[in-house]
Amino acid sequence: MTSRQLFFQHIAQTSDFPLALEIERAEGIYLIGPSNDGTEEARYIDLISGIGVSNVGHRHPRVLEAIQQQLDKYMHLMVYGEYVQTPQAKLAHALVQTLPPTLDNVYFTNSGTEATEGAMKLAKRYTGRTEIISCFNAYHGSTQGALSLSGDENFKRNYRPLLPDIRHIHYGIFDDLDQITHRTAAVVMEVVAGEAGVRVPDATYLQAVRQHCTEVGTLLIFDEIQTGFGRTGTFWAFEDFNVVPDILLCAKGMGGGMPIGAFISSAEIMGVLKNNPILGHITTFGGHPVSCASSLATLQVIQSEKLHEQAEAKGQLFRQLLRHPAIREVRGKGLMLAAEFESFDVLKPIIDRAIARGTSGQTGVITDWFLFCNNSMRIAPPLIITEEQIHEACNVILDAVEK
Repeated sequence: MTSRQLFFQHIAQTSDFPLALEIERAEGIYLIGPSNDGTEEARYIDLISGIGVSNVGHRHPRVLEAIQQQLDKYMHLMVYGEYVQTPQAKLAHALVQTLPPTLDNVYFTNSGTEATEGAMKLAKRYTGRTEIISCFNAYHGSTQGALSLSGDENFKRNYRPLLPDIRHIHYGIFDDLDQITHRTAAVVMEVVAGEAGVRVPDATYLQAVRQHCTEVGTLLIFDEIQTGFGRTGTFWAFEDFNVVPDILLCAKGMGGGMPIGAFISSAEIMGVLKNNPILGHITTFGGHPVSCASSLATLQVIQSEKLHEQAEAKGQLFRQLLRHPAIREVRGKGLMLAAEFESFDVLKPIIDRAIARGTSGQTGVITDWFLFCNNSMRIAPPLIITEEQIHEACNVILDAVEK
């Protein structure tokens, strides 16, 4: 049987219309597989970085070298937090160096969803409170706790009952902040609202959120699972808003293609996981040494190549090039962008045409829409994308729009 047949027969499907692109290898910003007739290569620009993952591109040489070096030493040894493992220790130190002094303790997980789950437990344990507030049209993961935070009932109704004592507010609306009270353990918020279609808040809004949380002893959790590791033009998106969270979530782009996530807080807050009960949060594979080695190399590549400092200019080039009567606006920050069209019915054929070019011997472009904003095209390429490649990608998109 072919890989395609095995895919449809044995891989659990999450929709009735998967992309089902067959990819044989990846390099830089490109994914490569067989064409429809199998006679030549199909080549695609990955304009969504595997949904925010491949910030330094696919198979960056320094990342591959770090992975290989760690493979030659050891892989899994023991459940998280028991052995001194150099990849974990070095990565935690490097992460802390990018952050304000209050964020000095790192708990490694396998994914962003797991980081959300750990942070929810941490906030409830530290404050002794039960209520958690998140935003409508927000996405923080798909397990039952993280799903409870989701701001779209369509994704939740068939899985209820979910966690109790979850309240939702409207992102960017100052009046809703009065709902943060002495009952609230934590406010979980994206710095830039991703699945809502890349909504960038005014700095005064996030500062008001911080103030409300501080006044009532509520922990502020910033979800930087999509925005972290240089995506928006600074290493962390919150740097641009003069606001520091109590807990920070990261994943996706931090692994260089390997699965890893983390929630980061102060030693004081994180310390409550050590007792009552002991082992208050545990994981077998969190902080896997190979993933940590890959993540450290990714962090070093971003810093040494100053990829985060280039993101805003590259994002502006996308804005300049993607001009067409059918495109209502291109919004976002850095290389986290959304191009808005009239409707999903207009957008979906454009996405399909841009991809289909790759199967016909030309370069295709892989884009997507957002969970809670399906009339907008997701544009979040690897940070290594060049100006020439941006021109190439935009030409493909505009050609798909014209057709």
